[in-house]
Amino acid sequence: MNVTQQVTKTNKLHEITYWGIRASVGVIFIVYGLQKFNPIWKEYLIGFGLPPELQIPIALAETIGGIFLIIGFMTRITGVVFSVILLDAIFHIRWEKGFLISQGGWDYDLALLAMVLFVLVTGSGKISIASKVKIPNLLH
Repeated sequence: MNVTQQVTKTNKLHEITYWGIRASVGVIFIVYGLQKFNPIWKEYLIGFGLPPELQIPIALAETIGGIFLIIGFMTRITGVVFSVILLDAIFHIRWEKGFLISQGGWDYDLALLAMVLFVLVTGSGKISIASKVKIPNLLH
């Protein structure tokens, strides 16, 4: 195997791995977003000090954003939205509970935030709708 073939193989592996990170984060947000359509979430939002009218926008943002990450469309915009959601979860909801998720803390949210920031910086990648269709870079 020559150097060019090795680089090509490595690049494909990187793209598959990157898609795996996007897809994992996407699935997590889809699952949590779908849960937020349950009317009980209005009560949770009130308990967190947030207006209950945010229930549907948050549920839609997480569900649709998760789909966008998986298919590779508007990944940077989705990354910004998810970063805001996660920062709010860390500082507004979980901060006082400490670091460990076993105690209701924010370590899981921090790990998700790191992945979302990686997606935000990297963009959609080659395994994406954005790479196959001519769309503005902003939507990558």
